[in-house]
Amino acid sequence: MRIAVMTDSTAYIPAETRKELGIHMVPLSVVFGDTSYQEEIDITTEAFYQKVREAEELPKTSQPSIGYITEKLTRLAADYDAVISIHLSSGISGTCQAVASAGEMVEGISVYTYDSELSCMAQGFYVFEAVKMAKENKTPEEIMARLDEMKQSMRAYFMVDDLKNLQRGGRLNSAQAIVGSLLQVKPILHFVDKVIVPFEKIRTRKKALNRIVGMLEDDISKGKALKVVIIHANCEEAARELQQEITEDHPGLDIMISYFGPVIGTHLGEGAIGIAWYAK
Repeated sequence: MRIAVMTDSTAYIPAETRKELGIHMVPLSVVFGDTSYQEEIDITTEAFYQKVREAEELPKTSQPSIGYITEKLTRLAADYDAVISIHLSSGISGTCQAVASAGEMVEGISVYTYDSELSCMAQGFYVFEAVKMAKENKTPEEIMARLDEMKQSMRAYFMVDDLKNLQRGGRLNSAQAIVGSLLQVKPILHFVDKVIVPFEKIRTRKKALNRIVGMLEDDISKGKALKVVIIHANCEEAARELQQEITEDHPGLDIMISYFGPVIGTHLGEGAIGIAWYAK
């Protein structure tokens, strides 16, 4: 069975990696005024953060249209029998549902949508596993079952410098944002039931990062091999320093660095940093 693997741009899998692994992608967009940019295609992450600094107001974000997705699936149907399509949490975007709806309109290909229930490279981990299993000639059902298994150990926590973006974008309720800004806390956030909620409120950036690292170390101490990613919003140097600190304490840990691109960066704001991991 010929199985394609598709995701959306918020997995932030670099173009060269997508090409090398044969990963198909549908882009979400950021909209500045009247101009829309497909992330990972029309605008780089660096250019995006620069543009945000210069803009008078935050950009808006939008999911790919059903028409765009339908065209993509129709092209895939020429070469594949099925597609595993892995997307950012349905609690913060309608992308996963849009792909499911488009899949019902396209003949000749079976579309299996998977709600990662989070985003960014944590979502990418599911994509990489699906690619590996598709190459091993696993069935779509076997792949989906494995993704569910991964979800049991998947953890993702992130810290934002300023809650205003999340509040203005409607991804965090106003009361939580106001409390956070009054106390000048650095909240640790995570996904629960597909939406972003506060995990803990901590007074300083360093303490917040130490708390997240502490939770990672708790899982490391259980003896399972972990795959780890540090994700940053235009603060790569801080991410590399954190990677070095963790690696010094845990040599041999499988740890990589990724980024919050335009769509997720719109909501989290520059300076956000997070860590995600799962048991391999």
